[in-house]
Amino acid sequence: MARLSVNVNKIATLRNARGENVPNVVKFAVECERLGAQGITVHPRPDERHITAADVEALSRVVTTEFNMEGYPDGRFMRLVEEYRPAQATLVPDAPGDLTSSAGWNVVENATFLSLVCRHLRSLGVRPSIFVDADPEQVRMAAVVGAERVELYTKPYADNYSQDRELAVAPFVEAASVAKEVGLGVNAGHDLNLENLRFFNERIPWLKEVSIGHAFVSDCLYLGLEATVRAYLGELKDFNI
Repeated sequence: MARLSVNVNKIATLRNARGENVPNVVKFAVECERLGAQGITVHPRPDERHITAADVEALSRVVTTEFNMEGYPDGRFMRLVEEYRPAQATLVPDAPGDLTSSAGWNVVENATFLSLVCRHLRSLGVRPSIFVDADPEQVRMAAVVGAERVELYTKPYADNYSQDRELAVAPFVEAASVAKEVGLGVNAGHDLNLENLRFFNERIPWLKEVSIGHAFVSDCLYLGLEATVRAYLGELKDFNI
């Protein structure tokens, strides 16, 4: 089955609102793992508005599943990767002030830069993953520049799911098929939730991993943490080959 990686950014956002250590990001991550989540994702932005460098350090010591760091590969981000060696680094094209990720890389236009970054990540023993739109050309180029996985930006799927789910998922199935063809693992993330996750997973049964944060933490408010982990794992069952 596809792995569930819980993005803990929103827990850090809530903590930072009071400037103390409640809720505790590390405790939340450890509990997610204990309950069955197979990974923890963080996005340490330059302004540290949620995950901080100190969080990355603390989590690197306790995460026992897969630690995934995502971010724009500037000098600050790469220094964190070099120091704490996550299992995976997901490269996103966010500008420093962006509220959230809103598009994938134009890998074609940034091929030289991304090739250098991927080569360095591989030398560190860190799996390079590139955040891309559901565009076969960009997926193919991700393989050329040395990525081992792509993470498909799934907001367009989520936005259109209620209108026509078959039409919404079609470009993602095509992009994921191209990824499989060129030897890339397929991850996915952004606005996946308990309403739309099962169908996405059914249509891409070779999906490796989903990274879910905002919806996951929101569901925790209604369902509680244990029930939320169980619910998301349930949506990912029995479809992968």
